[in-house]
Amino acid sequence: MRKIFMLSMLALACFSCEDQGKGKGVDADNTGRNVRDRDAVAKTPFDQGESEADRTITQRLRQAIVADDTLSTNAKNIKIITNNGVITLRGPVNSPKEKDDIMRKVQAIAGNNRVENQIEVTRNP
Repeated sequence: MRKIFMLSMLALACFSCEDQGKGKGVDADNTGRNVRDRDAVAKTPFDQGESEADRTITQRLRQAIVADDTLSTNAKNIKIITNNGVITLRGPVNSPKEKDDIMRKVQAIAGNNRVENQIEVTRNP
């Protein structure tokens, strides 16, 4: 009896989910970004270098950004990709100030490493 109940609930949940997307024709908010990330030149976390130096700098940058309580959740979730000493920053932040704050942290930690800043400001202060 319990199995029948569980299967019924599962079927109901599946039908409900299927109906929610019908007729709306609206893509998820990040669909455009996902399409853009399919471009071979766009850096993604899969491009993270495996050398100890690359992993260490990415880790230090992530720790510094996450530890900053003034940054939004968006800013804390930017992509940080280091490969052969080149640091790529990608993703949305809420203001130009957040973008500048992140760059100051990166420059303080990265030293002479090249930084490709692809951070996008999605809102104005």
